[in-house]
Amino acid sequence: MKSGARLIALDSVSGSAVLAAAKDFRAVGRKGVGISQWDASGVFGDLDCDAHNRPSPRVLLLLYATDLAFRLRWEIQPALAEGRIVIAASYVDTAIAFGRAAGLRGSWLTNLFGFAPVAAESHRIAPPKATPGRDGFIEFGCDRMASARKGLSQHRLMERAAAFLKRTHRR
Repeated sequence: MKSGARLIALDSVSGSAVLAAAKDFRAVGRKGVGISQWDASGVFGDLDCDAHNRPSPRVLLLLYATDLAFRLRWEIQPALAEGRIVIAASYVDTAIAFGRAAGLRGSWLTNLFGFAPVAAESHRIAPPKATPGRDGFIEFGCDRMASARKGLSQHRLMERAAAFLKRTHRR
């Protein structure tokens, strides 16, 4: 990795907040900064879900890990090799917070994302006070699985994910 290369992780329950923060980070005097967004591979856009065909949290996280591996291979690692700064919006902790909110074991999640390099900087982005957009991984996951989980509404899943994200800080 060349001098000056840096991976910055931004994690949040709000996709719109994390993307806005990524653009702010890029705008603050940093030249050559790239943003790597979730679903760069298009796997989630291609996912066919309806009321009777809802993926489990484990399937959603396996897809997220696949997408992250794609991002690392084709966006993040090449940019770091060129000495650039890359903002991962969102990164590992967003997925782990979603998994924990959905009831998955922390050890399974840690093992699943063990391939991802630790970011040089890691930031938690607070969701907006107003209703956030619906363009992030956690929102996507909550939309797809809320009705399939007993007693967990979209709102409750979001609250639980936010609480797990507050408690975790990967370094």
